[in-house]
Amino acid sequence: MMRVKPSAFVMGIYLLFLLVPIYWLVNMSFKTNAEILGSFTLFPNDLTLRNYVIILTDPSWYMGYVNSLIYVVMNTVISITVALPAAYAFSRYSFMGDKHLFFWLLTNRMSPPAVFALPFFQLYSSVGLFDTHIAVALAHCLFNVPLAVWILEGFMRGVPKEIDETAYIDGYGFWRFFVKIFMPLIASGIGVAAFFCFMFSWVELLLSRTLTSVNAKPIAATMTRTVSASGMDWGVLAAAGVLTIIPGALVIYFVRNYIAKGFALGRV
Repeated sequence: MMRVKPSAFVMGIYLLFLLVPIYWLVNMSFKTNAEILGSFTLFPNDLTLRNYVIILTDPSWYMGYVNSLIYVVMNTVISITVALPAAYAFSRYSFMGDKHLFFWLLTNRMSPPAVFALPFFQLYSSVGLFDTHIAVALAHCLFNVPLAVWILEGFMRGVPKEIDETAYIDGYGFWRFFVKIFMPLIASGIGVAAFFCFMFSWVELLLSRTLTSVNAKPIAATMTRTVSASGMDWGVLAAAGVLTIIPGALVIYFVRNYIAKGFALGRV
C-alpha cells in the first residue's frame, strides 16, 4: 500500500485551499445572476457565455483591460530603465550617503499608496496629466523603481568587478559594455525585477483609480463601479475577474525560470 508523506498531504491541502476561490470565480463566470443568487451549485446548471460576451463587446469593459496593459507596460519599461544604472552605481561604487540613499529608496516602497494619492492628483491636474496612461505609470514608478533597484543590486553584486575592468581594457565604452556584456549576465535579475514591477502595477487600485476618470480608466476601477438599476451583475464581475488573472498567469509562466533563479540567489 502506497503511503502519502505528511508534507505532501499538507501541501495538497494548502494548494486545494488556494484553488477553491479561483475555481469558484470561474464557476460563477459561467452562471446567470439568477443561478448565482438563487442556489448553491458546484457546476453551472445553465452554462452561459453571456458574461464574457459582454466584456469582450462592451467598450467600457474591454478598454479597461487595454488601459491597464498600456500603463503597466509603460511602468515596467520605465522602472527597469531607471533602476538598471541606479543599481549598478550602488553595486559598484561607494559614495557619501550611499547606504542612507538606498534605505530612503526602500522606504518609498514601504509607504502606502494612499499617502501619495492626493499630491499626485493635485500635481497631475495642474500640469494636464490627469486621466492619462503616463500619469499612472509614473505614479507607480515611485514604488516599483526602489523595488527594482533592490532586486537588481543583489544580482549585480554577484558579478565580479574584474569583468568590468577586462571589458574596459579591451576598449569597450561603458554603455557598450553595459548593454552587450553586463546585462546578459544579469538577465535573470532583470526578468525577476520586471515581473514584480508588472504584478505590483497590475494589482494596484488606489492610485490608478484616483488618477483616471474616463480615457485611461483601468479594469480595476471598472470592476468597482458595476452597479446598474437591476443591482450588481455578479456574473460579469466574475468573468472580469477571470480575465484579470490571465495576464499575471502568463507573465509568471514566461519568467518562472528567472524567478526560480532569484529565489536561489536569495534576492527574492
